[in-house]
Amino acid sequence: MKTVFTTILLFMSAITLLAQYNPTINKLVWAEEFNYEGHPNPEFWGYEEGYIRNKEAQYYTRRNLSNVRVDDGCLVIEARKEKKDTMNYTSGSINTLGNVDIYLGRVEVRAKIPTGVGSWPAIWLLGTDRTQVGWPECGEIDMMENVGYDPKRMHFTIHTPGTKKDGNKVKRTATLLADDAFTEFHEYALEWYEDRLDFFFDKKLVLSYKKDENLPEYWRFDKPHYLLLNLAVGGGWGGARGIDDSIFPLQYYVDWVRYYK
Repeated sequence: MKTVFTTILLFMSAITLLAQYNPTINKLVWAEEFNYEGHPNPEFWGYEEGYIRNKEAQYYTRRNLSNVRVDDGCLVIEARKEKKDTMNYTSGSINTLGNVDIYLGRVEVRAKIPTGVGSWPAIWLLGTDRTQVGWPECGEIDMMENVGYDPKRMHFTIHTPGTKKDGNKVKRTATLLADDAFTEFHEYALEWYEDRLDFFFDKKLVLSYKKDENLPEYWRFDKPHYLLLNLAVGGGWGGARGIDDSIFPLQYYVDWVRYYK
């Protein structure tokens, strides 16, 4: 069986309105509007700390307002050119693990991303059993990723296990081009069904991944996940063309997060 890897490129000037949000998913069960100041609400958010993954160049700090803060109605994740331990950059990564589970329904995140060579912002979800079963067994849903050396291209991706012939993992992805993701806020959303994941950009469907399309036995989206918001620097993908130190500090803004069922 061939590796499942599909890439779809959609130019904003030519997007066909394939679908909009399901109007029956309308009960708000959790919202984070960031209408306060200071540290993110610990009732909802925890931190990753230190060096975590992907050969990235940043040290993720914990409860450091220079890197993660709520200010003027937004979450601000800031990457800085400064040394911390053995790393040459600092940044922030927060998540809802142990606080807010996501399973079925619709998650919406309104955000404005930074750009520059070496920048790698993301909105994503991992299975809450990650520490027990590892990756990609836990499943991964990337609602948005962007790498600064290809600044206008937004990526939407799922990762699951696969067979040995598939390199032991399955990846399904779509991309679109957006000219103003660094100057304007956009809405990134996921509608999660028992047998399908639908990804949206400004309420337009950009990717639909169905359980029965490819390798249904490797579907890992029948269990709770947690949400992560982070700004990486460099790494195996984000740093593939180096890091431009002139871009720092970088600010990643999140206006709100809403979860409906």
